[in-house]
Amino acid sequence: MCGQGSASDDRVKGKSMDDTTRALLDRAELDEVMNRYAASIDLRDWARLRTVFADGEIEADFTSMGVKQVFRGPAERWVDAVRQTITGFDATQHFFANHTAEIDGDRAVDTRYMQARHQLGAEHYTIGGYYTGHMVRTPQGWRVAGYKLTVTFGDGDRRLMGMAYRKAKSAV
Repeated sequence: MCGQGSASDDRVKGKSMDDTTRALLDRAELDEVMNRYAASIDLRDWARLRTVFADGEIEADFTSMGVKQVFRGPAERWVDAVRQTITGFDATQHFFANHTAEIDGDRAVDTRYMQARHQLGAEHYTIGGYYTGHMVRTPQGWRVAGYKLTVTFGDGDRRLMGMAYRKAKSAV
């Protein structure tokens, strides 16, 4: 009969409708926080970028991109490190795709494929790979407690990363 479903119609993959709705909202909120991450970097909005991260110490592993060690420390210090690298570029553009999230209460592992183009003059350095984020639910919403970038390919001139960093440092 139209409009009259069974109780099983209100269940998706063994979850009640409330559980399914919560899972969809969590995934949407995880998308929002990571989209805010990318847009904040590209727009050079460092105060907004800070809102992506949990309070206290965070972890950021960019060793697959050539960074010598995993960052562990206050989010403010990490945002400053990102600022020091990115502001030397003329433009950047970060994209995400193929997002998955394993949500367990107030914690989640968020994985998403990425590409980031870094432009300096006529030259570029583009990387592709994926982020694995360790997310926590806070009173302000989902936040990044730690994340790892796994680079699977690069295109262009890798030396631009150092050039942009030096350019940003000399402008201070």
